[in-house]
Amino acid sequence: MRSLKVRFALLLGGTAIVVMLAAAAALASIAAAERTVDRTLDAQRRLELLAELSGRLTQFGLAAVETVGNPDGQPEAMAIARDNADRALTTVDEALAKSFPPSDDPADRMQYAARSRPMAQLRGARVVLDRQVALISRLAESDKRQDAIKGALNGFGAMTGQPLSFLIEAERRSMALGSEQARALSARLRVAAVVAVAAALVLLAVLYRGVTRPTLARIEEVRRAASAIGHGALDTRLSVATRDELGLLMTNVNRMAVRLARRESRVVSDRAALEDTVATRTADLRAANARLEAVDRSRRRFFADVSHELRTPLTVILGECDLALRGAARGTDPGPVFSTIRKRAQRLKLRVEDLLRVARSESGEIEFDKRPLGLASVLAEAVDNMASEAARRRVALTLDPGTQDLECLADREWLRQTVESLVDNALRHAGGLTRVEVALSGEPGPLARITVADDGPGFGASEVELFERFRRGKGASPDETGFGIGLALARWIVEQHGGTIRLGAGPDGRGARVSLDIPALDPAWECRTAGHAAGDAQVREPAA
Repeated sequence: MRSLKVRFALLLGGTAIVVMLAAAAALASIAAAERTVDRTLDAQRRLELLAELSGRLTQFGLAAVETVGNPDGQPEAMAIARDNADRALTTVDEALAKSFPPSDDPADRMQYAARSRPMAQLRGARVVLDRQVALISRLAESDKRQDAIKGALNGFGAMTGQPLSFLIEAERRSMALGSEQARALSARLRVAAVVAVAAALVLLAVLYRGVTRPTLARIEEVRRAASAIGHGALDTRLSVATRDELGLLMTNVNRMAVRLARRESRVVSDRAALEDTVATRTADLRAANARLEAVDRSRRRFFADVSHELRTPLTVILGECDLALRGAARGTDPGPVFSTIRKRAQRLKLRVEDLLRVARSESGEIEFDKRPLGLASVLAEAVDNMASEAARRRVALTLDPGTQDLECLADREWLRQTVESLVDNALRHAGGLTRVEVALSGEPGPLARITVADDGPGFGASEVELFERFRRGKGASPDETGFGIGLALARWIVEQHGGTIRLGAGPDGRGARVSLDIPALDPAWECRTAGHAAGDAQVREPAA
């Protein structure tokens, strides 16, 4: 047989036949046992009914004696005894008809006929005694009635004793026969069970040796080969001796092993090439990181050195200007030159401070001095500092302080520098710019909103890209320089003040618009803390 399907079909078919034969034998045995048990139980039931009938007939005879001996007594006792005897006779007849129904079996018909005749005799004896009692009851003399009833009872006993004895003996024989049949059936069943078990074992042994064991052996061979291939022994091969399903499976396992061996060789070569590539790229990345770290250290050092180198002479210049101004206050007029020098030097100092702040932010040395302050003055200072640059670029720089000055808890210099950086970004990156407006307004929350808007072309990149650190806008020229801190640092500063920064377009959809929302001070809190300005907390971050 070339197919496992045929083998397993034979195996299943043989098992099914054995099971069906065993089930049929079991059902036949159960049916025979049930018939034997039913016959025995019916005989026992009939025997019980005959015993009850015997008692009813005896009661009927006693009632007859009582009726004859006492004519003036209770006549209903005789009627009750008669009814009980008739019911007992009817019950026995029904039991016989149920146990031996009309059938083609001669044995059943003979048994029913043998039992029907004694029952008719019993019924006739009851009728005869009933008539004799009626006749005897008419006799006037008591002695004659007694003699007559004794003779009637003797005749009644003779007519009922033999049939009852015959019926009782017949039922006892039926019970004994049922017991013998049950024992014989039990013996036959034991022999049949032994023969069935032996036949089933022989059949299973034949099927196991012919179908199951060879199949299991080949499956175990395939399992061992698959385990070996799984552990890396890709040179494992199976011998294919048949063309059934297992033979095809073995062939596929051999093909799989060959393909895996080829793929492993390719993977090894590709892994070696990949490791070489990774090593080369890693070396390049390390070199690039080293160069970037060197450039970053140089840039930070440059900002710090320039800031410190410019701060000292500017301080001296400002000191000399203050001396000259105090001399002018005593009567000497130094002229407007010193005022101009001081103003320019002050702006230069602010720029140097901005450079120093940027350098500290890059190195992690960030320091905030938060105090309650009015935003209108901060915006006015930022607009005034950027006015000359806006005039040089011929751009109108305006300030809209709003209807009321809003106060917040913030670092004045960092906030001014942030606004100046946003204005500087607009001046340097927005091509065709004609107007820049800085506005202050109040929002529910309460929030103070600072808006820097222009009429330029707007933002050309996504908001996420514009907030990347050190990113320059597309409109910036390579020659453009400045001290702007960038949108990334601006967003960080605003968030450190508990606010948010958003980018968008102008009201008419043109231009660029940057909105800073900073929490405003509660007027009630401001009144409570007006006398404690010197005790305001400062936010410090430790140096990196």
